Amino acid sequence: MGFRCGIVGLPNVGKSTLFNALTATAAAAASNYPFCTIEPNVGRVPVPDPRLDRLAAIARSALIVPTQIDIVDIAGLVRGASRGEGLGNQFLGQIREVDAILHVLRCFVDTEITHVAGRIDPIADAEVVETELMLADLDSLERRAERAAKRARGGDKEAKAEIDLAERTSSELRAGRPARRLLAEGVSTAALRSLKLLSTKPVLYVCNVAEAEAATGNAWTRAAEERAAQMGASALVISAAIEAEVAAIGEREERLAFLHSLGSTEPGLDRVIHAGYRLLDLVTFFTTGPKQARAWTVRAGATASEAAGVIHTDFERGFIRAETITYQDFIACGGEVGAREAGRMRLEGRDYVVQDGDVFYFRFNV
Repeated sequence: MGFRCGIVGLPNVGKSTLFNALTATAAAAASNYPFCTIEPNVGRVPVPDPRLDRLAAIARSALIVPTQIDIVDIAGLVRGASRGEGLGNQFLGQIREVDAILHVLRCFVDTEITHVAGRIDPIADAEVVETELMLADLDSLERRAERAAKRARGGDKEAKAEIDLAERTSSELRAGRPARRLLAEGVSTAALRSLKLLSTKPVLYVCNVAEAEAATGNAWTRAAEERAAQMGASALVISAAIEAEVAAIGEREERLAFLHSLGSTEPGLDRVIHAGYRLLDLVTFFTTGPKQARAWTVRAGATASEAAGVIHTDFERGFIRAETITYQDFIACGGEVGAREAGRMRLEGRDYVVQDGDVFYFRFNV
């Protein structure tokens, strides 16, 4: 089961610098001109989770395998992308393939890095990108409504509900509000996802600031945070330049010392990754043993049998039960044996809803 976050934004806002730092590679060209990234770059990044290290230490696991998220560096959008400007159709297609959006906003001044619009205004930048996504959605909804109308005339009862939702969503988009805002008005997530719209995807504004403002932010980042609240999105402040420096430091101890010198204890990239994880509404469960301790990812609300299927389809098909220990109990009892002896291991059936931090031992028969 793969989960993908797409990095989007106007040209020269720091997307590729952020991607390079996230993936600790120089795979994406960070050149000072628009469209330097034509094909999407994809990096698979581990989700930092100190719980996994503690579980591995107790289980004496030979290998530690963190859960991961794919990060896609998508080339910069420009005004008119919904009409095909600036390779817009290709870029919009790439956005359509991701599960969540990391929207990088330029909140710094640098005369050596040109801005496509010739000025620094992150709110205007956000509006350009979001407008293009919403225009593309309106076009998609119009075609969907036409198809649903034909089905409705043929007696399809579900078509009427689809038409109503399409009309309601179109009204929201014409008012300049993304489709995801309908979630706060009682529209089900499943119904909204069925429309396959760009503006339903969860969004994190990544406010890219100068190194000196990484800890405090600035007026632009505060304006971006206000807009995020209005648009049903989230926001965080980061200096892509600092993160690139941190990523270039090989030893963990040296990275921590460098961060400490800047008054920080956690890499900004960890915050971006964790935020992306939350955007996708994911939870982590663990499996442990002498061979390996591993973190796995499922969407919130997944059942024990679905979690087993993430490991192997045979586990789901032949699911018998899930021997379950909470992370806290695993640590407090010193591992599986201690938890079992203390009565802290539970037997859960296939419909049990996975909780973040569960440690599973799946029993199955194929």
